[in-house]
Formats: sequence, structure tokens, C-alpha cells
Amino acid sequence: MSLNVKLETKERVLCIRLSGDLDHHSAEQLRTEVDQTIEKHQIHHIILNLESLSFMDSSGLGVILGRYKLIKSQGGEMVVCSISPSVKRLFEMSGMFKIIRLENSEQEALQTLGVA
Repeated sequence: MSLNVKLETKERVLCIRLSGDLDHHSAEQLRTEVDQTIEKHQIHHIILNLESLSFMDSSGLGVILGRYKLIKSQGGEMVVCSISPSVKRLFEMSGMFKIIRLENSEQEALQTLGVA
């Protein structure tokens, strides 16, 4: 299954909704699309909605970590929401939740960032 990426900006927050598989085949596509959107819209925060993401490998973690570092260097924050159980386990094992906050829903994530 391939990766489907939906990007939406709300003020200076980029909502990234992923479905399908985020692996070494699709990681570069995601990185390029997100980086271009961050630059074009002067994005300050990222919300990563992983509700429909069925699979992610270390390449996917690498892309997410890279976007986290980019946003953090600009004083922003990345929030993950609506995460599927298998992807949540990967985040827990990799220690990603030590640096990236988890919210139950996209609406809650927007509220914590002061946008909703």
C-alpha cells in the first residue's frame, strides 16, 4: 500500500494527515512535500494525524524526526494525534514521545497550540 499525504494549513499550523504505509519508498516524497509547505506558508507548528497510517518503518521515523528538528529550531512544536496502535508502539519503543507530545484528536492538538 502506498502513502497518501494530505496537507492543510490553519494559520501557521500545518496539519499532516497520513494514510497507508510510510516506509523507505515514500519517506522522501513526504519530506519534500512537507518542507516545501513549511517554507511557502511560514509554518510555526506541525500536527501529525496518524489515525489512518497502517505501517511505518525507521525511514518514516527519520522523516518525522527531521521535521521535528526543523520546527523546533524555529521555536515551534510538533504534536502527534489520533495514532494507530501499531504506530504508537513504534513511537514508544523509539522514545519519540519523550520529545513529541501526543493528543487524542486533531481538534485537541489545535486547541493546545491555540488555533482551534
